[in-house]
Amino acid sequence: MTARVLVVDDVPANVKLLEARLSAEYFDVATAMNGVEALAICEKAECDIVLLDVMMPDMDGFEVCRRLKSNPVTHHIPVVMVTALDHPSDRVRGLEAGADDFLTKPVSDIALIARVRSLSRLKMMTDELRMRAVTSKEIGIQNPEHEAVADGGRHGRILIVDDRVSSYERLSAMLAEEHTVDVEANPNEALFHAAEGNYDLLIVSLALENHDALRLCSQVRSLDRTRNVPILALSDGEESARMVRGLEIGVNDYLLRPIDKNELAARVRTQIRKKRYTERLRDNVQQSIEMAITDALTGLYNRRYMESHLSTLVEQAAARGKPLTALVLDIDYFKSVNDNHGHDAGDDVLREFATRVRKSIRGIDLACRYGGEEFVIIMPETDMAVATIVAERLRRRIASERFPIQQGASSIEVTISIGIATLDTADDNAAHILKRADQALYRAKRDGRNRVVADAA
Repeated sequence: MTARVLVVDDVPANVKLLEARLSAEYFDVATAMNGVEALAICEKAECDIVLLDVMMPDMDGFEVCRRLKSNPVTHHIPVVMVTALDHPSDRVRGLEAGADDFLTKPVSDIALIARVRSLSRLKMMTDELRMRAVTSKEIGIQNPEHEAVADGGRHGRILIVDDRVSSYERLSAMLAEEHTVDVEANPNEALFHAAEGNYDLLIVSLALENHDALRLCSQVRSLDRTRNVPILALSDGEESARMVRGLEIGVNDYLLRPIDKNELAARVRTQIRKKRYTERLRDNVQQSIEMAITDALTGLYNRRYMESHLSTLVEQAAARGKPLTALVLDIDYFKSVNDNHGHDAGDDVLREFATRVRKSIRGIDLACRYGGEEFVIIMPETDMAVATIVAERLRRRIASERFPIQQGASSIEVTISIGIATLDTADDNAAHILKRADQALYRAKRDGRNRVVADAA
């Protein structure tokens, strides 16, 4: 894995030292000598992570970080502050400005590379989601960048995994003002607790007795329900090697004891903000997928999805020797609904019809709006006899219950015609089944509508 690292420092010797260390690990390195130059490079999306010196003339690192994190275009870029300042208040100031981490000079090569690799890996995952979000924006879905900038990282749900009473009581007291905090003192139960709790952050002590805390962190990362929950590890100073290993297996951040309350609060907010941002991106992507495969008016699958999915269902049914039946449905005299009551009333009918269809079929059945007032239902593992019973039941349900229109102010009678066809032979295909069902539908409409006709082939 490689990444583009921007080193920002006004001292050329410092720049060359970091550049040499990173290049030796096969990172691509860009450099900037001041804050203005750094902001311009980030605006152009020419880096994956920023190593930012604090003490610079004109614009210090704190201000550069604040500007990066307040800009929707650059807020997602990880920033690691590198400085000789080592007081907790300095780290808190950097974290509150939005920094993802704070490394103190002289920087350990191992800690530097582990941190850059960890943040770069997370950045690449976020970039993939952001790229898909750009496509979503083009089809009208709101981009989550502005919400992410405004999120303060408060009111999260946190699980502390620590078996020392004095430690977890102190941590709980520190965090309770801003967050909902649960404690799991039994490490063997922690994974189950985390999976059931819908948490925004896990805080894990590396000093667990009789339990490997890093193995727990690894298990959290391997479980689907907790894979995306950030982990903040608590480490004693002598555990630096284990902490580096933790970053490699998916720990997001760490704190060294003794714990400063303000630094803890700042790091917790940072991790919660990141989680919420990636969740918004995932929701955005999921919404775009749903829009691509569903009909906006009825919520049923659209024709494009049905045609691609039907071929797979037909192949599976033929291979397993199982029946499969297709129903093509058409709302009778639908044009007169639009002509006599308006297109809004027509939309009301279509939505209500889709609702009744969903209530009349099984979870494995596939219901689609084929176009206009025509719909298709695919019924796997269903023969002609059973499908005919279902179709007749649906036809009666539609005809017997009037359809509300104009927000319930009025109602009208609606009937449907249905044609049915089933998988005939092992070499039958989706197009042939739909064509035969459509021909059966034509006969139903020709013979007077409001009826079910099965393909006689």
